[in-house]
Amino acid sequence: MQLDPKKLQPTPGYVLVEPDKQETKTAGGIYLPDSHDEKPQAGTVLSVGGDWVTEQGATLKSPVKAGDKVVYKKWGGNEVKIGETEYQFLKFEDILAIIK
Repeated sequence: MQLDPKKLQPTPGYVLVEPDKQETKTAGGIYLPDSHDEKPQAGTVLSVGGDWVTEQGATLKSPVKAGDKVVYKKWGGNEVKIGETEYQFLKFEDILAIIK
């Protein structure tokens, strides 16, 4: 069974992000080797889970919506590989900024 990332609905408090493509060349034109494993920290939000209710009863709304470009924590989230792409399930708190 082949999963379609657009049909994945994150649970409350999470978003699904498609990371930007990894750069293979620097701004100066130097090609990076395949062993270069710096993961992207930016991507596009594909879908958003519902509001998160904390243990104290406070409701946290998602800071983003589908289609937003975001920057997220380097070691945040959980990866899910579908086809050749590794998508990220991120907690609302793992999102650092929205790219405008």
